[in-house]
Amino acid sequence: MTNEKKVVKKAPAKKAAAKKNTVTVTLLKSYFGRLPSHRATITGLGLKRINHTVTLEDTPLVRGMINKVAYLLKVED
Repeated sequence: MTNEKKVVKKAPAKKAAAKKNTVTVTLLKSYFGRLPSHRATITGLGLKRINHTVTLEDTPLVRGMINKVAYLLKVED
C-alpha cells in the first residue's frame, strides 16, 4: 500500500447575490399576422397570450428583444 493523500477541492464560495434588476413585460396585442421573427421574439420572451405578463432580468439581450416588438408590449421597470 502506498500512502497517498487525497486532495479534496472545495467549491468556490458563492458571492452574495447582488440585487438583479428586472423588467416586467405584458403582451397587449396579438402577434398573429406579424413577421415570423417578431413571433419568435415574443415566444423567446416567454409570452404566450394577450395580457400574459412575465418578469425578466434586465439585460441588453432582453432589452433588444423588447425594443424589437415594443409596439406589441407594455414594459414596466
